[in-house]
Amino acid sequence: MNEGTVLGTMPEQNEKRVKTPEFVAYLTAVFFYTCITGMLESYRSAYLVNVLHLESSQASLFNTLISIIPFFINFIIAMYIDNRRIGKSGKFRPLILISAVPVSLLLVASFITPGPIIRAGGAILLTYLVAIAILFGIFSHFAGTINNLAVVLTPNMKERDTVMSFRSISSAVGNSAPLVIVLVIGLIWKDEATQYIIGAGLCAVVGILTMLLGIRITRERIVYTKKRENPLIGFRDVLVNPHAWVIIFSEFLKNFRKVSTYMGVFLAAALLGSTSKYLLFGLPTGIGTAVGMLVINFLLKKFTSRTLYIASGVYSLIINTLAFAVGYLYFKNGSSALQIVFIVFLFLIGLQFGASNLLPNMFQADVLEDLELKTGKRLDASLPFVVGIGTLISGTVAGALAPRILYGDHSIIQYIQPTDLIPNPEQSIKTKILMLFFYTVVHGIMMFLAGVPYFFFKLTGERKQKIHEAVLEQRAEIESEQEEEAFEEIKTNAE
Repeated sequence: MNEGTVLGTMPEQNEKRVKTPEFVAYLTAVFFYTCITGMLESYRSAYLVNVLHLESSQASLFNTLISIIPFFINFIIAMYIDNRRIGKSGKFRPLILISAVPVSLLLVASFITPGPIIRAGGAILLTYLVAIAILFGIFSHFAGTINNLAVVLTPNMKERDTVMSFRSISSAVGNSAPLVIVLVIGLIWKDEATQYIIGAGLCAVVGILTMLLGIRITRERIVYTKKRENPLIGFRDVLVNPHAWVIIFSEFLKNFRKVSTYMGVFLAAALLGSTSKYLLFGLPTGIGTAVGMLVINFLLKKFTSRTLYIASGVYSLIINTLAFAVGYLYFKNGSSALQIVFIVFLFLIGLQFGASNLLPNMFQADVLEDLELKTGKRLDASLPFVVGIGTLISGTVAGALAPRILYGDHSIIQYIQPTDLIPNPEQSIKTKILMLFFYTVVHGIMMFLAGVPYFFFKLTGERKQKIHEAVLEQRAEIESEQEEEAFEEIKTNAE
């Protein structure tokens, strides 16, 4: 293939490809998939503690097992995704279509525990809960590739970043949608278990419909090499990439914030009297997240993504500390004005989530192109898996510590666990203050630390643009070679 042919393909690859119907269908599917994962993330811990009444040691063991066991399963899944034979349907679309129904049904199963298993308790109950969680994790790993679609819907980098931005906004809003659903259900049914079952059922039904319909409308427009090699080589390529290590260290530090997010639904129960009212915490933060992403998109025209991420970490530490100070004063004085100010601060905290949700996805998309240029392969699953090694360690530690910090005889916070006789026990002022500290200040510290590794991230600005242009040329060459091979095959068959 001559140089003129390659360069002639460049303007074509920089054209806008994603039409409005496809764009809307994709964002809708993302929204309702995130409703499924958001329902689980927001309420599973409360289901285990408040409904099933697990001891803190059991909840800690559950969190540890569902972090470690899926890691080894995901190792195999990542190799399969990046090295399977890719047909006309694309790399990710078939995986989403076959996993939409199982992941939705397993969401409902996560909030339904048969009576005999509950009565058996102990190891039998824990085994059942872990098995459902692991199955959900497997199918959500496949269904979660719906997020990867944003990177491959178009070869145009500006259009790609736009799709990724709106995908992140759709995810942020979808993640908060279960809070609205459970709040409305809570107005009708006061039983906490019933609220979770109905909420999960609604998210599952709508999730199935929108994912199956939406993904059928989308298309993947990235050229994939047909070269097959040892899948372990992909992991090695990621591990020797310096840009990938910046993301690994950052995500490792950021994932310790799971201690903070774990406290949210319990803080809502302690302050507002019901986990169904978690919306009053989540909604201001969710709105702030969506606005934050729009702000980040605007600021990206003037600043690099690296600069914005570092600045967002500093902002997070400051705003979370101020939010804790306002909450502390409210607990001491009970002023309604301070309550309103605290809600405002929840919105301001959400602005930082806009950066922490959006920018890491852009960083990974840029690293994927750097890896693609160096190896000739798209390592869409291998890169997140290697990044996941760091998040596995920090997430496992955070998940194991959070229940022990929250409740139990030797806990720091001393949260009083609900019982059938006392479904809404009164929590002490000290307990509320400590929960608020972990929910705000600890989160701010982790986000500040997550920004530090990006001082060493060099894949920005002109360097990033040059890599993207080189990748487009490389894809054009691969596409031309594949067309020639197909032509030769047709010619041979004809003869």
